[in-house]
Amino acid sequence: MSMWFAMRARRGVVVLTLATGLSLGAIGCSGEGGGDEKPNASASSPEEEGAGPSVQEGKSAEPLAELKGPSGLLLKITAAQRDSGGFLTVSGDLKNDASEVSVVPAQVSGNETEIIRNGRSLGGATLVDSKGKKRYYVLRDTDGRPLTTTNFPNLKPGDSLPVFMQFPAPPAETTELTFQLPMFSAGVIEITG
Repeated sequence: MSMWFAMRARRGVVVLTLATGLSLGAIGCSGEGGGDEKPNASASSPEEEGAGPSVQEGKSAEPLAELKGPSGLLLKITAAQRDSGGFLTVSGDLKNDASEVSVVPAQVSGNETEIIRNGRSLGGATLVDSKGKKRYYVLRDTDGRPLTTTNFPNLKPGDSLPVFMQFPAPPAETTELTFQLPMFSAGVIEITG
């Protein structure tokens, strides 16, 4: 009976995750006024308005961690932010620093059958809280698909691909975690929100 309860609880967490993501996406895509309006051309150039750099510009300058992987792959983690729904989203860029085409290895998906069945992903990523003695795994939806970037293309030399992974959020007092991804070096990241 406890296994049944655990399965129902896990499904509830995943449904809540998906509902939160969809509602945030709908809010982000909605605009005030009609849907046929074109974006203002001056909105994309903060220099003209005298504004400072945007949040995205600021976070790309100084990554939280740079993790070296096989075949010249480099994972730059640029953000680790708590969401209001109790989740932690880690995002960054996966870049090919080699002089030839690089393939993202299947090992980064991890070794869980349920995740492997859904194709290549960053489902093998984990966060380790050394002080709290806990390990956090990538969240999954109700069909077992990991909440990460999936189905990577081959990366040509110099190519970069934006990536994300979503985890359960650690307690509020936890601010530093060790990020681990199979075949990559580990790195300490700081939660930004």
